[in-house]
Amino acid sequence: MQRVLVVGISGAGKSTLARALERRLGLPFHELDALHWNGPGWAVSGSFAEDTARLAGTGRWVFDSLGPPAVRDLLWERADTVVWLDHPRYVVMRRVLLRSLRRSLLRERLFGGNRESWREWLRADHPAWWAWTRYASRRAEILRRAGDPRFAPLRVVRLRSPGAADAWLRAQAPGPGPVTGSGR
Repeated sequence: MQRVLVVGISGAGKSTLARALERRLGLPFHELDALHWNGPGWAVSGSFAEDTARLAGTGRWVFDSLGPPAVRDLLWERADTVVWLDHPRYVVMRRVLLRSLRRSLLRERLFGGNRESWREWLRADHPAWWAWTRYASRRAEILRRAGDPRFAPLRVVRLRSPGAADAWLRAQAPGPGPVTGSGR
């Protein structure tokens, strides 16, 4: 397990698990949202696809997203393992709501210096609405990709609860230690 893609819907815990894999296996972690959003007003990086391709072309990594369409196939083709956090909707919604509430209350700086604002809670692309409305379609897409012959060499690990994810992570053999240049 050298090139790991952690997938699931918003709020499933992708970044948390990816960071834990970075520590546990010594894999460089690349936060896809940080590569994608690089400026105020949620501006998309003009070099996002190229930057992602460069990082995914290395021998060892962990990414934390299914990815926007511009890089989705690339990540699935280059990964050797996909870890699918397929948690129940109520788990995901609790997590995404608490995370967004914390981010809005504390005015946490996110990708590109952006912040979640209360006004954004009413937008269809807010993480809470996104997780609610895209839950079924995201699961269906991941399931389709997991069975797609193009990605047949991939090992797909489907974890259906936070407890299963914790147990799976504990079972992974520790790597050589932290790797510099983790993308953060």
